[in-house]
Amino acid sequence: MKKLSQAEVDALIAKAKKPGQEAMKLHPFYKGKIQIVPKCCIRDFSDFAIWYTPGVAEPCKDIQAHPEKSWVHTNRANTVCVLTDGTRVLGLGDIGPEASMPVMEGKGLLFKYLGGVDAVPIALATKDPDKFIEAAHMLAPSFGGYNLEDIEQPKCFYILEKLRKECKIPVWHDDQQGTAAVTVAGMINALKLKGIDRKKARIACIGAGAAGISTLRVLVNWGVDPANVVMTDVYGIVHKNRPEFEKHFAFTKDVVGRTNPGGRKTDKVEDAIPKTLEGMDALIAYSKPGPGTIKPEWIQRMNKDPIVFVCANPIPEIWPWEAKEAGALIVATGRSDFPNQVNNSLGFPAIFRGTLDVNASTITDEMCIAAAEELAKVAEDRGLSEEKLIPTMDDWEVFPREAVAVGMKAIEQGVARVKMTKEELRAKSERIITQARELSQSLMKGGFIPLP
Repeated sequence: MKKLSQAEVDALIAKAKKPGQEAMKLHPFYKGKIQIVPKCCIRDFSDFAIWYTPGVAEPCKDIQAHPEKSWVHTNRANTVCVLTDGTRVLGLGDIGPEASMPVMEGKGLLFKYLGGVDAVPIALATKDPDKFIEAAHMLAPSFGGYNLEDIEQPKCFYILEKLRKECKIPVWHDDQQGTAAVTVAGMINALKLKGIDRKKARIACIGAGAAGISTLRVLVNWGVDPANVVMTDVYGIVHKNRPEFEKHFAFTKDVVGRTNPGGRKTDKVEDAIPKTLEGMDALIAYSKPGPGTIKPEWIQRMNKDPIVFVCANPIPEIWPWEAKEAGALIVATGRSDFPNQVNNSLGFPAIFRGTLDVNASTITDEMCIAAAEELAKVAEDRGLSEEKLIPTMDDWEVFPREAVAVGMKAIEQGVARVKMTKEELRAKSERIITQARELSQSLMKGGFIPLP
């Protein structure tokens, strides 16, 4: 790729800043992004005797006698809780529960519009993982599932592990499983375009937080050889003989400890990333926002035509044009204003849609891989290229296809409480997602959602 002029670079940086500038105008304009509206008919005021007292006593008694009827008489079967403590918010860090709410509401908006899922954002005023778990248990009867969000590591691993074992509803940490599913989808097609087998691909994982480690785990479950992976964190290159390895990776040592068997290491932390990139085919970074976290000359240390996934938000670890100029074959980021957006929004709405449609008791890694493979297949069906690696959010078909793949995998694995055919699942997911989108469009057309 030819080197961009300074004017071209300035224009691209100005474009990258625009979403944040618009966000500061439109968030106070709307005072939030989601609201609660009725889903039942209100023909006249006498209907309130059905929806509230005295009529409501009958479904209450039915649920008391048959607790599973809560999935029938209430919206629980289509409602998830977006639950956070605000300690690790998308590149911003520990900004607190109040400051995390715009992100949580944003998740609720995407859940509804893309997946037809009703999502309730809740930010807890505690940093104690056991109090977080206790609160989740107390709230569980109200929801059909949990989407854990923006929780710092290592406690995010502890919280997820405990709640998945103890809750009767599916518990999912989007920064772990959601990120992993979409990243694996992108890597499936990137390796296909590069022409290298997953078992032979040498991959550098920059960042050993929730996203990085979960992506590693799902990649390994998909078929990547962990012996071909080298990972870095804030302390340097990760290897099992490093001091305090057991402490830093108490919940994840089973997978992390299988990486870097050759013991690649450096004496200086600042040399960790360039050393890790030497001779690698692909780079997956979920680390410190850039630009400048990864330098162009470090990309040049990789094997010919490297794959570069730089997914930090709000700014990728290296600008895409810099990575291209350094020789990258494929560049993906977490942003929608560059090609190849590797973003959780392609995953969690549809994965929960499929999970809820079959009333699954959990969300397994195999369900995540099924979603990833279907995402990759959608992009392949559209025609793969170096700048069309993965579908985009405006591709309607992505979400029902992904939901069906997840639901069918849940049935296959025996974690679904409701059995459906592939055709029935497709019809149900299409109907619910269509209704959600048409509802938003109708509210805008009717002036109930004013245009700015």
